[in-house]
Amino acid sequence: MTARITETGEVPALERSLDWVDGVIYAVDQRALPGEFRIVRMTTVDEVIAAIETLTVRGAPAIGAAGALAVALSVRAHRGDAAAVTADAERIVAARPTAVNLAWAVRRVCAYLAQGPDAVLDAALALLTEDEQVNRTMAARAADAVSTMAGRHRLRVLTHCNTGRLATVAWGTALGAIRELAQRGRLESVLVGETRPLLQGARLTAWELAEADIPLRICVDSASSAAIAGGLVDCVLVGADRITAHFDVANKIGTYPLALAAARAGIPFVVVAPESTMDATIIDGAAITIEERAAGEVTSVAGHPVAPEGSAAYNPAFDVTPRDLVTAVVTERRTVWPALGYGLPDMAAQLHRRGWLDGTAGNLSVRVPGTGDALITASGRSKGALTARDLVLVDAETGAAVGYPDQRPSAEVSIHAALYQIFPDCGAVVHAHPPHATLVATLAQRPAVQFDDFEIVKGFGPRRNGGFEVPVLPNHDDVRRIAAELRARLDHHSAPAVLIDRHGATVWGSDLETARNRMECLEMLCGLHLRTRGGQP
Repeated sequence: MTARITETGEVPALERSLDWVDGVIYAVDQRALPGEFRIVRMTTVDEVIAAIETLTVRGAPAIGAAGALAVALSVRAHRGDAAAVTADAERIVAARPTAVNLAWAVRRVCAYLAQGPDAVLDAALALLTEDEQVNRTMAARAADAVSTMAGRHRLRVLTHCNTGRLATVAWGTALGAIRELAQRGRLESVLVGETRPLLQGARLTAWELAEADIPLRICVDSASSAAIAGGLVDCVLVGADRITAHFDVANKIGTYPLALAAARAGIPFVVVAPESTMDATIIDGAAITIEERAAGEVTSVAGHPVAPEGSAAYNPAFDVTPRDLVTAVVTERRTVWPALGYGLPDMAAQLHRRGWLDGTAGNLSVRVPGTGDALITASGRSKGALTARDLVLVDAETGAAVGYPDQRPSAEVSIHAALYQIFPDCGAVVHAHPPHATLVATLAQRPAVQFDDFEIVKGFGPRRNGGFEVPVLPNHDDVRRIAAELRARLDHHSAPAVLIDRHGATVWGSDLETARNRMECLEMLCGLHLRTRGGQP
């Protein structure tokens, strides 16, 4: 990035969208693009706050970095006056309340106040270096995830607002993923939403894509949903300003309708953002403070009025997309799949209505495609009132929780993990307590039950001799012992079901519907078995 001489005088050549040189913060003035590439020079906290508030510096990671550098300016200006620095830090955080990165970055460098100005500056500069590394890592992860989900070889992507190097220190989040797809030869073209009222998409994203020689078309904001419905888009890629513990996503206004359209069209809606955007203190997106900006941004364009004088305006800077519309959230450390959980609550409700998942009994899980993770019902949740917030993301083969930190997975997670280990093609597991299966498991005197050649056995797939055996496992208070029994007794030739003494039945299949169907078949077989064997399993 080569700087020009501006009205502030000579400025150094910048390799980043903002940087610190000899006690001065330099940044690309994002208000001037695309007409002029201009560098602004900031030497005081007030100048940094003004730059953030006026969107001279914008984008959650970029304003976080600017906030960190502003603290370094404050420490130099108020040497030895911790109270003054703390007051400046509070003012910096208040400049943009929705983007959690700003508060995160300020807190991070303030932790070094006691060590002096040099330590604070070193922490801020380390944050800048880290940002580019984080962006490149998450961009590669996002490109991997999108490539797994999308069927086309070369993708048509729609993006909103600006999430490139201008919105970060370097490279970008969602736009960084688009750059990565282009480098891999997986990108056909990009639809760029205008992002009214300040046109960050049309002005900034289009400029960055043109600079990178990536094919693009600017899309009228109100036409984006029509483009998705018309089959012109394979994937929506956006950034985020704040993500809750349950993966509700606050992003630039206009993001929510894109998620609705993507869900209706059945295409992926993927959020790419750093871990610093996660806010574990908020569970529900309704609790996010949404910044409302001045009416003048709407009632005028480039200083020219476009509405009657004195018109009021509704001008929120952000909206919140609920997690059930978010296909994936990609950070530098993980890929989380919030929307996939919505098959589990529906299936749990079906089985609960049959009396097979009474109260908090039973549990279900699904493997997340393209990852090593699975979603499982949380511990102690009523299956008749299950929601997607009652799910936990776990490592499929260890059962260790990797997401949704405020929830504990079902106590039977070790059973699910054992099945995912043994059967690589296993995509879903259902553990329930249907009455006939539970009775057969309780009365069985042998380590397996042999089922006769009833027609219903076809629900488990073709069998060489018609009938088949279902293992019966002893029950243990320590569920890990049941999981160990599974590993010891099952192999790739085993029937996809087990009975557990006084503890119901567990079945599995390639997907949740297959597993549910097999549970139904097993319950019917157990009922027939009890009747034809005179009550003796």
